[in-house]
Formats: sequence, C-alpha cells, structure tokens
Amino acid sequence: MSVTIWHNPRCSKSRATLALLEARGIEPEVRLYLKTPPAPAEILEVARMLGRRPIDFARRGEAAFAEHGLSAEMPDAEVAEVMAANPILIERPIVIANGTAAIGRPPEAVLEIL
Repeated sequence: MSVTIWHNPRCSKSRATLALLEARGIEPEVRLYLKTPPAPAEILEVARMLGRRPIDFARRGEAAFAEHGLSAEMPDAEVAEVMAANPILIERPIVIANGTAAIGRPPEAVLEIL
C-alpha cells in the first residue's frame, strides 16, 4: 500500500499523524508541501478524494486567505491555483492512501482510509 502524507514538521497535528502511521508500521512518503507545493491539479484531485471542495480545506485563519479574497463562491480551480501558489493555505496534514484521502484532524481520522 502506498501512503503519502502532506506534512509540515512544525505542526503538532502533522507530527502526531506521522507518528501514528509509523507506529502502525507504515512508512509513508513524506511530502514537505510547503517546500514542494502541489500543483493545482493535485489539489483538485485531493479535493475529489476527500469528497470536498478545495475551499473546505483551506486554512481560513491565514493572512493569505483574506489577501486573495478566497470564498465559497469562487470556482474550485481558482481556489486551487491560490492554494498551490500559497501552500500555507492547505490544511494539514493530509494523508493519501488507497485512492482516497483524509485530513489528520484529529490524527486518528486518517486510520479510516488505511
């Protein structure tokens, strides 16, 4: 099974989710998404896997959210473009496995896709 985590090592939830995976013997591909941001198409694909729109996993408290005027009325492709250009806006961590994805908030939420 291939497992990927979009990880921010400065985030306690991201660290806890990674530790949870490793404790279960899973060695995920760790993508430091702030250094290697996903393309807009990847964000749209993850949105599909999550069963959500990109705006639903954008970090609303970040300054870039307001700076770019993100809203639910914006087209998903436009939101994905902004998120790709400003990866700090992507909620973390996101675990991708078995053709689906989950957000590790709480970390145990990712277990349902494994």
